[in-house]
Amino acid sequence: MPKTEKPKILVVNDDAASLLALTSLLDLWAEETNYEVMAARSGQEALRQVLLHDFAVIMLDVNMPGMDGFEAAEAIHQRVRSADIPIIFVTAFLADEIDRLKAYQRGAADFLFTPVIPQILHAKVSVFVALAVKNEELKRQTQKLSQRTTELIATNKRLTREMEERQAAERKNHAKDEFLAMLGHELRNPLSAISSAASLIGLSGAGPETLGRAKVIIQRQSQHLSRIVDDLLDLSRAMSGKILLSRQPLEVAALVNACLDTFKATGRTGSYRINVDLTTGWVDGDPTRLEQIATNLIDNALKYTPPGGKIDIGVTHDDDSDEVLLTVRDTGVGIAEDLLPHVFDVFVQGSISIDRSQGGLGIGLSLVRRLVELHGGSVTAQSAGTGLGSTFTIRLPRTHAGVSDAPRTANGIDSSKPTVLLIEDNEDGREMMATMLGVYGFSVQLAADGLQGVQMAHAGRPDVALVDIGLPGIDGYEVARRLRQDAVTQGIKLIALTGYGLAEDQRRVLDAGFDMHLVKPVDINNLLDAISNATGAVALNDTRAVAVK
Repeated sequence: MPKTEKPKILVVNDDAASLLALTSLLDLWAEETNYEVMAARSGQEALRQVLLHDFAVIMLDVNMPGMDGFEAAEAIHQRVRSADIPIIFVTAFLADEIDRLKAYQRGAADFLFTPVIPQILHAKVSVFVALAVKNEELKRQTQKLSQRTTELIATNKRLTREMEERQAAERKNHAKDEFLAMLGHELRNPLSAISSAASLIGLSGAGPETLGRAKVIIQRQSQHLSRIVDDLLDLSRAMSGKILLSRQPLEVAALVNACLDTFKATGRTGSYRINVDLTTGWVDGDPTRLEQIATNLIDNALKYTPPGGKIDIGVTHDDDSDEVLLTVRDTGVGIAEDLLPHVFDVFVQGSISIDRSQGGLGIGLSLVRRLVELHGGSVTAQSAGTGLGSTFTIRLPRTHAGVSDAPRTANGIDSSKPTVLLIEDNEDGREMMATMLGVYGFSVQLAADGLQGVQMAHAGRPDVALVDIGLPGIDGYEVARRLRQDAVTQGIKLIALTGYGLAEDQRRVLDAGFDMHLVKPVDINNLLDAISNATGAVALNDTRAVAVK
């Protein structure tokens, strides 16, 4: 019952005189006891009232035509909401034990016999009304308690989250402090050696051999400082997304072999058992950055594997995911279980490194992860624990073998190649790209602005249109929209050429109707691949591919 409502008493009796007598008698105490009296002339009407209201007690006549009191009581108590309403049976005869048992089985709480004694009626009703009031108060208290409990749980969760965030921030700040301390240490070591060597050069009694050694020390320590600064700058650029990749098809096995040759030339691998198993695998990547990735992984294995240890380096394919895998496995110091999830974290790496004897800031793995992710790949670390070695696996999207530097046709136009329309307002850029495409056997038509390009596309119906976005007259977006709206030109494959490579720029290009998006300056191999991919995807209808240099 709502808080503002009085407890209700339902009186059910088919005899009008008896019903009036009972309700009138109950009305005498209604204001004093704070309840409301309602009436029903049959069991069916009583059921309707129970559907509409909650009652503190029901006074139910036993002998009624149609549905007697026992049947009405059973129906009332079958309904979940009214199952607990106490029922007082009213009967004109003294019920025997069998009738009493039947009544109690049907849910009777008590009996009243007519003629009703007012004092007994008042006492019985007052008990049930008071019980209803107490139950309602208990419900309200339970609701308040439940609400308070919910609020406390929410507050506790918030406090726990804030505490965890604070602890994480404190750990991060502590890690930064440790990193800065390590940076100071790593900078002071070479600076100290350089300072001492410079002082030695200034001494008048220093011989040629001593001066020679001092110069070598200055050169070596300067190179060490340069590597530290390069690592810091590269990591900063990678974290802020400012590294621009110069992609081209690369064969990973050859790249890894070149890195190994460098380590061998410097004598770094002489004390180790190096096992190499390299399978040819092509990726679309930046050669400088991929070499940096491989070098850091191999250097990490050498740094944390004692002399005489074994290092396995492998390049394989995962045909299910169409990826190239670079794996570096060592038998070195390993990684503790609690540190393994943080091995690629920035700032943490410097503080959790197990062995600092080899020097360095320990940010190489953080840089590896950033560079790998920029290439659309992933890197994972595995270790059975301290002293049990480590395994690092790089996964990069596989691509087709690289395009040869030689022209793709010997001389002249190759009729098997798609025809190209180049819409570019920059005269020099237009001439150079057309010349390069011509060397590779493509038939190229040229347009200097958007309107001319639309007209030439309608007249010549090229297979592919290379469209600069910043055109005079109408821009590249409008060119694409007009070509797509014309039934004659809507099947032409459109490749956008733009100096902007953000996600919003790509979305706008594709929304305008382009099939691909290339960022200037466009590498010729990437352009040739884009033309090949576009013209080879005719059966894909409206499927859009995005190729970003």
